Parts: sequence; C-alpha cells; structure tokens
Amino acid sequence: MVSPVVPPLDAFWMPFTNNRQFKTQPRLLVAARGMYYTSTDGRQILDGTAGLWCVNAGHCHPKIVEAVQRQVAELDFAPTFRMGHPGPFALAERLVQFFPGEFDHVFYSNSGSEAVETALKMAIAYHQIRGDSQRTQLIGRMRGYHGVGFGGISVGGIPANRQLFGQLLPGSDHLPHTHDLAHNAFSRGQPAWGAHLADELEALVARHGADMLAAVIVEPVAGSTGVLIPPVGYLERLRAICDRHGILLIFDEVITAFGRLGASSASEYFGIQPDLITLAKGLTNATVPMGAVLTRRGIYDAFMTAAAEGSIELPHGYTYSGHPLACAAAIATLAVYEEEGLFARVRDFALHWQERVHALRGLPHVVDLRNLGAIAGIELAPRPEQPGARGSDCLQRCFERGLLVRVTGDIVALSPPLIISRDEIDQLFDTLADVLRLLP
Repeated sequence: MVSPVVPPLDAFWMPFTNNRQFKTQPRLLVAARGMYYTSTDGRQILDGTAGLWCVNAGHCHPKIVEAVQRQVAELDFAPTFRMGHPGPFALAERLVQFFPGEFDHVFYSNSGSEAVETALKMAIAYHQIRGDSQRTQLIGRMRGYHGVGFGGISVGGIPANRQLFGQLLPGSDHLPHTHDLAHNAFSRGQPAWGAHLADELEALVARHGADMLAAVIVEPVAGSTGVLIPPVGYLERLRAICDRHGILLIFDEVITAFGRLGASSASEYFGIQPDLITLAKGLTNATVPMGAVLTRRGIYDAFMTAAAEGSIELPHGYTYSGHPLACAAAIATLAVYEEEGLFARVRDFALHWQERVHALRGLPHVVDLRNLGAIAGIELAPRPEQPGARGSDCLQRCFERGLLVRVTGDIVALSPPLIISRDEIDQLFDTLADVLRLLP
C-alpha cells in the first residue's frame, strides 16, 4: 500500500476534539473494511466503536456500497418539498414494519441532532393542535446527550456541552441520572438499584404543572455520557408517569436502534412503547448521513385532522430530507441486517462480551464496569487535578496498539460493529487490558 499524502491540518476546525492536542499527535484513518480501519502508516486498527456508534454492519459493506453507487448514477437528488421520489416512501414502509409496535409514520432528517429537534417540535406542535397550547416545556435528564441543536442542548444534561451556550430553550428541566457507584457499580446488564429515580418526574410535574409539560426525552441507554444502563423497572415507571399526565415520551435511539442491544430498538428490547423514536447512525450504516423520527399511531393523524384543507400540516423539514443516496443506503442496510442475522448475532455473543468486560475488574484504575448487548463502559479513576487525562492517554495508547476506542472523560466506551467475532472480542479486550496494566 502506497502511503497517502497527509494534507495540512490547520484549516479544519474539528468537532468535539481538543484541536491543539490532536494536531500535535494526529490519528488519521485512510481506509476501512469489515472490522478494521487502516491508518496513514498502513497499520490495521480494530474498530471497537463502530466508527462513532454507527457502522453496525461493518465498514464498506459491498451490498450497501453497490446500492449507493447505483443510486448516484440514476438520481443524485430530488426535493421532497411538494415533490417526491420513490426512495423515502419505500424506506418508510420498511421502517414501520421493521420496528414492532404502533409506529406508523416516518419523518426524515440528516442526523441525530436534527431528529431530536424534529421530535421536540413535533411534541410541542402536537399539544398545540389539540388545544393544549400551554404545553411547551420539555424534560430531559442529567448526563443525557441529544445532539447539538438548540433543543438538544437544552434538554441534554452534559455540563461541558452547555457551558459556552447556557440554557438555550427556557422552561426545560432535567431528571436526575441513574448512575451511582455506591449502589450499582460492576452491574452485569441492568442494575437492580435505581428504578425509584423515575419518580422524580412526579416532582417535576408538581413543580411545573402537568398541563405545562409537552414531552420527556431520554436515551434508553445513555451512550455518549459513558454508557449508563437503565435500572430494572426505571423506563417502565417513566412510561407510566407520562401516561398518567398526558406527557409524550420520546426515546432517543440514535445509538441503541438497529441491533446494538440485539433487537431492532431499545423499545423492543425493553418492551416499552414510547410516542416518538429518534433514529440515525445505524440507519444507513453511516454510509450516507441520515436521521429520522418514528411516530406512534395517532400523532400523524392528529396533524392531518387539525390542518385546514390544502395547508401544510407541519411547517418543518430539511432540504435533504429523504435524500436519494441516504434512502438507498438505508434500504440496503436494513436488508443486510436481516439477511446476515446481525441482531441475533449480538444475542449470541452478548454473554461472552459481558464476561470479557467484567474480567477487567481489578485492573489498575478501574472503578466500574457496565454492559448491555454490544455496549460496554469502563470507568477509570481520574488523575488528581486532571479529569479526562487518563481517558485520553488510554485512547492514544490503544490506537498505538491497533485498537480504536472512544472515551468520554475518563470512561472508555465500546460499541463494535455487530459483525465482530469472538476472536476479535478477545483481541479487543486483551489489548485494552494490556493498556490498562501500563496506564499511569
């Protein structure tokens, strides 16, 4: 392989990156196939993060690549404002069949952030058209991540993501998160402690008034904040409280949908029906950017009934909603998931994955381990006066040894492509264990 020419690094302002540090020690990837990236120096890097929680079917899957190539040669773009093309209609039919339950309509965006903004606007507008115009307040959760839009930051609960911008939407509030090392450290799967924390929603209802609250949005499993697994019974309580007070429940499944837990969605895995689900990432195997919102039966109909004949029922959308290439990628991706049985594959290796996660217990600096499906969080004790430094050091040392991990602060998050083999699971954890043993 001929070494690629590395361009100057100055002009690109990198997202969610310590730019100055990265540009002194860059980690550049130039090719990918299956479970592996190729670095600029020709090394094979085992992908322990599915890119960024998104390449569930493995990199450069030939059937997905072929579908996109065929589509771009046939129809590169068509608008979906007062026009259309077959792709988004065909994909929507597949999606409502793909997700069990009462979901019957799909609205497209270009990312998870946009899917969240769409879902929040839908929730407020839904109450508006039903005569509850005062229901405009939104409830998120501390340590929640819902993208980078104004709404997503406001309902999100990661302080570092908000400190430069403040509370962008007035009236939003937050549930407490469920992570407490004194009670649920080293849980295998769902922690037994913490379901009662959902009852804090009743306190927020009392504070704001039930007739003021439009929606509650949570990640069923919080990913970007460091893999926080919901306690047994927690999500069920949230659903019951929302039902009691007429509040819509939104599941942000940008990470958990499309097999990450061994099911089509966390909604299916936990057996809980939210009112809206946000999707992205694994929807297209990350081949082409795309997001979507699934709506529960009755929501679409409410908009159609309330709007005057001939009017636009929901004045919202994106130039690239239902883009032809994204639709082709998504339809091919769903076919791959089914044809290759990738969700069942997760169920098959989940126990081995869990055992390898918890075998890290007792290694230097490890203060917690948590897992569910094909996700794991390894929480490290921070260095005194240097929060996040140990996590960054771990990421760099893993990369040097041929393993890509993701870190959030001092938490290592793992979420490999669903095609990972047992030998590759062992390779991943053996490499990580070696790094942890030497990590200062």
